[in-house]
Amino acid sequence: MGTKVKKVIRVNDKMQKGYQYELTAPAGKNFDAEFKPQLTPQEMLELGVFGGVYMRDCTKEYPASWFKGAKLSQRSDNKPVKELNYFGQNASQPLRVWIEKGWIYKDDPRGWFQWYCRYYIGRRIEIEDARQIKRWKAIKRHIAQIQKNCRKGDEYCRPRQRQAVLHWAYDSRKL
Repeated sequence: MGTKVKKVIRVNDKMQKGYQYELTAPAGKNFDAEFKPQLTPQEMLELGVFGGVYMRDCTKEYPASWFKGAKLSQRSDNKPVKELNYFGQNASQPLRVWIEKGWIYKDDPRGWFQWYCRYYIGRRIEIEDARQIKRWKAIKRHIAQIQKNCRKGDEYCRPRQRQAVLHWAYDSRKL
């Protein structure tokens, strides 16, 4: 019986040069028991998140299928296009705010969604995974606000907050 060779991903994009990581879990499987995202990265990209500017320069790192139906901006100035977002709202904060708040980990300079994409395809970093899953769980406070203030399925109620929740792999269309 042979030894299974683990796959190494090498990253060279605008935000990371010479970074590499190993995939140690099968794609879409073996998630932490407390981490139950409702949407895959592919579904999120197809629905429209981050104004279509997130990850345009790093498509080679992830499965090509993720980008076939993705709503990505064609703008060269890298400014988000809110109309590409599912709820038509800009619900993102600039990267500098993420950095100031300490939300950025050195291995994932693009933030939570980059972590989620890498986690989804099989990268595991125990301490960082625990930190990001804790952040993901904290978004439930926004879900509670939508549920408290909106009729179920009313996508016109709190669309900016629904868009923000969508950024965290919660399917806010169903709230």
